Amino acid sequence: MKAIVIEEFGGPDKLQERSVPEPKIDANQILIKVYATSVNPVDTKIREGALGEASGDFPLILGGDVAGIVKEVGDNVKRFKLRDPVFARPRQFGTYAQYVAVDADVVAKKPDNLSYEEAAAVPLAGLTAWQALVDHGKVKAGDKVLIHAGAGGVGTMAIQIAKHLGAEVATTASAQNEELLKSLGADHVIDYKKEDFSEILSDYDMVLDTMGGDIQHKSFKVLKPGGHLVSLLEKPDEQQAKELGIHTAHFMMEPKGDQLEKLAELADKGKLKPIIDSTYWLNEQGVRDAHVKSESHHAKGKIVIREK
Repeated sequence: MKAIVIEEFGGPDKLQERSVPEPKIDANQILIKVYATSVNPVDTKIREGALGEASGDFPLILGGDVAGIVKEVGDNVKRFKLRDPVFARPRQFGTYAQYVAVDADVVAKKPDNLSYEEAAAVPLAGLTAWQALVDHGKVKAGDKVLIHAGAGGVGTMAIQIAKHLGAEVATTASAQNEELLKSLGADHVIDYKKEDFSEILSDYDMVLDTMGGDIQHKSFKVLKPGGHLVSLLEKPDEQQAKELGIHTAHFMMEPKGDQLEKLAELADKGKLKPIIDSTYWLNEQGVRDAHVKSESHHAKGKIVIREK
């Protein structure tokens, strides 16, 4: 089968199209024919070598989202049948390929009202946002939530999920994205180029930090005692948190099929809409271009890759 691989760490030019063996599934897996996948920031970090040996052995296939149809079903799998439209965040990377073997317990049926490209934009970013808000942020109706970088892949998902949970939502973004983010449910859009969110907001219940550094440090100022600072990038200052009475969390998303099904239900009801910035083909040049776009940090929502 065709796959886009890296055989050494480096820039986008290290992404190469190769012919590799089709994956073999075990009794608890399904084989998915890939119709679409997407680019996440972790893909470019793995490609650069920033995650080191944890990335796996060469040749390495990147990609952490998949939408497609079931081509083969493991002997123990009862929930899916051949040609079912599905989507998933596999436990292992490897979705920049024509086929991918995925543990059945992290797979969900694709919502009928989402295209394969839209479905591929949901799993990693959507599950990250869900786990940040629900599992770690304990967000409930009436809470005030600040989501940094609201126009990004996780941000666009988090705004919609927070609104579904009944929260009042503020987000930081550039002014050009204000209309989009308000259409997703944001109550307050703060232009980070002109305004300091920490001077404007106060008494918040939760902050979703997707930036780290000085942004994370300032985020403590807007939280009320007992509030939650949840970071995707770096562990918050424990001493500062203790002094202010703030709960902190730093986590990596875990693929969970039951949570993906909840996201599918929200999408099916029109309460979760994936935002796609751009779409590229699943070939060597297409994936290279998608990585370049991701590293520009100017994408709105997700960058999707589709198979021809």
